[in-house]
Amino acid sequence: MKDPYQVLGVARDANQEAIKKAFRKLAKKLHPDLNPGNKNVEQEFKEANAAYDLLSDPQKRARFDRGEIDASGAERPERSFYRAYAEGGGPGREAEFAEFSAEDIFSELFGRRRRNRQSLRMRGEDVSYTLTVSFIEAANGVKKRVMLADGKTLEVTIPPGTEHGQTIRLKGQGMPGVGGGPAGDAYAEIHVEPHAFFTRKDSNVHLEVPVTLPEAVLGATITVPTVDGKVTVKVPPGSNTGSTLRLKGRGVIDRRSGVRGDQYVTLKVVLPEQPDAELKQFLGRWSATHVYNPRAKLGV
Repeated sequence: MKDPYQVLGVARDANQEAIKKAFRKLAKKLHPDLNPGNKNVEQEFKEANAAYDLLSDPQKRARFDRGEIDASGAERPERSFYRAYAEGGGPGREAEFAEFSAEDIFSELFGRRRRNRQSLRMRGEDVSYTLTVSFIEAANGVKKRVMLADGKTLEVTIPPGTEHGQTIRLKGQGMPGVGGGPAGDAYAEIHVEPHAFFTRKDSNVHLEVPVTLPEAVLGATITVPTVDGKVTVKVPPGSNTGSTLRLKGRGVIDRRSGVRGDQYVTLKVVLPEQPDAELKQFLGRWSATHVYNPRAKLGV
């Protein structure tokens, strides 16, 4: 049998907490349920189990440190010989004692191992995943499938209003427990892809919408997108770049309050790519009698 301190990777003066922590780490790594068919790992798990069984018992550990028992918990031959004489039996008694001790030790050893394997009960480890969704899917909610550590797939419900970096807990979908212990949990961290023209601030959605010069000056009814689909809005006459329209209740649901935010449409006046001669002539005549300074607030 290997030295139990070396098996667990702890110093000989390690305290009980350090021994327990080292064993739990090894047990999670080496448990046969997580390494099916791997005989080497199974053997290492047995050795770790036996080492912990000895070192977690203060009396057994003390006897091992004094050299009275070996790493399996069995009496060392020279100690059995001494004990036989101490009990007054002499050489003949030693043989009798040794025969009884061997049977008793093996019975106790293997029985203890079976009991210890049955009594070892630990919760499985948690696992983490990253799940990517689109901006619209996060805003409106969606169901996505994720592949778990054991190869199974699970349908995950992404609730409306999910934010970038939000974590969803999948109870009992982590690594299996040890010795009948409960399975760990799975945690899916949500990554929301940026949208081409929507942005989000808290539960509100923001959108910049281009309008023509006539629409801005004269007013118009235009179509704009929302996270729910297209809607029509009225552009007031005399609107300018930076003018903002509020679409109440067209944002996303606040997952804390359950209240839906708004959508804010910011107008941007856009000229034709190639202004024609007529427009240039009109603006030339108009500007001659309508002078104004849009940069006055800048002090220039």
